[in-house]
Amino acid sequence: MSEKARKLFDALDLNEDGELTRAEVISALRAKGPALAARGDLPFWGVGDAVASSALFDAADANGDAVLSFEEFAAVVDRRFGW
Repeated sequence: MSEKARKLFDALDLNEDGELTRAEVISALRAKGPALAARGDLPFWGVGDAVASSALFDAADANGDAVLSFEEFAAVVDRRFGW
């Protein structure tokens, strides 16, 4: 699991509970996505609309429990973003 995945996960974890919900991912990417991309913490093409953010969430939710652990999140973003 990459350090970049950890930084991104922490930035998206708005309530700092160690898990990401779909609403949290969509809201955080909408609010913070451009700044994260400008800092290099997210590829510019990774800043998408709600549909793209939701698709990323679905791809990462390996166990289908509607929340993402860091491990689920990192497995997908490391592969998808080439980290």
